[in-house]
Amino acid sequence: TSCNRNKRSIALNFTKPAGQDIIKQLLRDSDVLIENFKTDTLDKFGLGYEQLKEEFPRLIYCSITGFGHTGPYKGRPACDMLIQAMGGSMSITGVPDGEPMKMGLSMFDLTAGLHGVIGILAALHDRERTGLGQHVDISMLDVSVALLQNQGMNYLAKKERQARMGNNHPNVVPYQVMPSKDSHFILTASNDEQFERFCNVSSRLDLMQDARFNKMQARVVNRSVVTPMLNEITKTKPTGWWLEKLKESRVGCAPILHPDEVFANPHVLARGMHIVMDVPGCEEPVSFIGSPMKFSRTKVNYRLPPPGLGAHTEEVLLENGYAAQDLEMLRDSGIIDYTPHIPGSQASKQIIPVSQCQTPAIPGSEASKQAVPMCDDEHHGLCAHHRIPLLGVIFAACSAYSVLTR
Repeated sequence: TSCNRNKRSIALNFTKPAGQDIIKQLLRDSDVLIENFKTDTLDKFGLGYEQLKEEFPRLIYCSITGFGHTGPYKGRPACDMLIQAMGGSMSITGVPDGEPMKMGLSMFDLTAGLHGVIGILAALHDRERTGLGQHVDISMLDVSVALLQNQGMNYLAKKERQARMGNNHPNVVPYQVMPSKDSHFILTASNDEQFERFCNVSSRLDLMQDARFNKMQARVVNRSVVTPMLNEITKTKPTGWWLEKLKESRVGCAPILHPDEVFANPHVLARGMHIVMDVPGCEEPVSFIGSPMKFSRTKVNYRLPPPGLGAHTEEVLLENGYAAQDLEMLRDSGIIDYTPHIPGSQASKQIIPVSQCQTPAIPGSEASKQAVPMCDDEHHGLCAHHRIPLLGVIFAACSAYSVLTR
């Protein structure tokens, strides 16, 4: 996983006053705190937003929870599948005569973290004008409702439930998985011109004389006739043939790739989406997913591999004014945990994009003190300017784009 890349980890028991004091010491030089405990959990330990805002008025405090910090469900725990069910996405996913189906990704774990980052950036922008921080309250359920998008708006406009359509599109035909002679592929003839070009490729221009086929609205209304007919046509040739001919004719199409095929795809490699990094304890470089963010001036800087729990406790606290004897006392009393640093033991941080189309990156430089970028592994002007630090590093935040780690 790339989830905790470019983060430093400290093991800290903040249920004890001495641990809470360490958190507050780190906050003195921090811009953002991100947490994803159940609502009101941190209040028990004096670390809730309302308890911190007077002492740290510029702090951006982001909470990512299942149901948010208000409302009748605020105290409930959550997981991604539960949110998919309650947010409406499962009811519209799956084949018409089958059971509701979850998505193959932990979609709302991931997108809640992304919305957290967007909220933090907005709060940082507001702080530039006002000088004040604020609480950014992100609910996975809110995110799932917001991402209903056109399906949600269809309901609000018509007040009708949408039936599950499997891989079909409610307003476009064909826009779906098509069987071929040897496998399947995606066909998206999203307007009448593309459909006519599909008919030409398949030597079935006669369909354009059929009133059930020649207009998009007619194809949608007559889906039960159109789809079986098109399936019989695409079954006559292998997938490779269809992809080549449809691409030449500017008809939307795509292969359906497995992950091994994705990470061998030349475009994916050319975009630097597969990298390898040296990881302490591993004899060989380890593969990771690259960042999807590409900047024209400030390149992504893969500085640190995902850390072991508490791997940077000593380093971070020494940077923040604690003496070695203080750390020993805190460790002996169960407040922190770490393995004392052995000089020269730190592994090099070699980062290699897996691509013949890209110049290998320069090995990552040491992270600046207390500076950990907001978005997993992105290092650019905003993050460097605001010096986003790593704070908790005890519990896993709910996305690759959050700062705290479990």
